[in-house]
Amino acid sequence: MNAIDDKEVEREIILDNYENPMHRGLTEDSTYLKENTNNESCIDNIDMQLKVENDIIKDIRFDGEACAISTSATSIIIRSLIGKSVNDARRILENYKNMIDEKEYDKELLGELYVYHEIGKQPNRIKCALLPYNAVCKMLNRLDER
Repeated sequence: MNAIDDKEVEREIILDNYENPMHRGLTEDSTYLKENTNNESCIDNIDMQLKVENDIIKDIRFDGEACAISTSATSIIIRSLIGKSVNDARRILENYKNMIDEKEYDKELLGELYVYHEIGKQPNRIKCALLPYNAVCKMLNRLDER
């Protein structure tokens, strides 16, 4: 059995990323794109920032209040995308969304994001898992407008 397919390991990864999220804290650097994302039906409200240089994601930051799924998904998405090209990031995000929507996806592209592979079976948690996805996609789309 692959370690990431182990339910206990998946819970530990989610809990660790909730309790100790990476890249928390916003910057005053005006070269970052900024996006707020929230879930109308709960407390989830996250500000995210994205810095891209030469088509490579150099940094993503976040802050705010959110549930365990939203916070952990934000932390893992950030770690999954930093250092990637914008196109690679879009492919990872597309596969993540497909996985959440229970559509066909490439598991190998997802890495730790695979811990959310059963979120689609919990309709009340889908919005939580997609909160950071939505914010990052909006910021990446704004890059195209530049």
